[in-house]
Amino acid sequence: MKKTAFVTGANKGIGFEIVKQLGEAGWKVLLGARSVERGEAAVAELTSQGLDVDFVQIDMEDLQSIEQAASTITQNYPDLKLLINNAGMPGAFSRSFMDTKEEDLRNAFEVNFFGTFRLNQHLFPLIKNNKGTVINVSTDMASLDHMQHAESTLNAFDYNSSKTANNAMTLSMAYEVRDSGAQVFAVTPGFTTTDLNGNAAGGKSKEAGAAIIVGYVLDGNRHNGEFLDENGVYAW
Repeated sequence: MKKTAFVTGANKGIGFEIVKQLGEAGWKVLLGARSVERGEAAVAELTSQGLDVDFVQIDMEDLQSIEQAASTITQNYPDLKLLINNAGMPGAFSRSFMDTKEEDLRNAFEVNFFGTFRLNQHLFPLIKNNKGTVINVSTDMASLDHMQHAESTLNAFDYNSSKTANNAMTLSMAYEVRDSGAQVFAVTPGFTTTDLNGNAAGGKSKEAGAAIIVGYVLDGNRHNGEFLDENGVYAW
């Protein structure tokens, strides 16, 4: 029987590639996107390749949209085994603490933390019951250890801090399933060239970034409470 996954922010970029790679691995995948038009176009492209993909509309800034998506999944896909919280937004990718504007900070937290928090609270009971997995997609720059010790880094306080808060959520959720068959962990794909960073040059491809995340889904190991990059465990 096919396992079912839900991937947010999946009409393009790393999210789209995650859906594709999971589908190629034999999963049924629910492709989450804010835009119905773009989401349905992405699903059409993948189903034309013989993959088992359905569309679920979800706007991570809209509580009602999140509740509707969670209700749809709970009712129609009660066997959900995997939730990948990939949807994210950069704030303004501020260049320094002093350049950070409160509005941009709030915008980043609204999607990267609060939206993800709401969706996790709605679907976590289902994941726990199915002994499934939640992956919160993170970033190297969410690591306080990295921010303290890196010789150079993008000090984008709006984006970085929203993802650090997301990491704290990952550990809180992982603590609650430490003695169960379910698991929650974070993965950073590392610097990847996507629309999120204005397709900045020098990053790995979207396919390669997605493969790191999908690799931890398929490796058969328990990663509860871990923060992982392409090389293994990464410092919080």
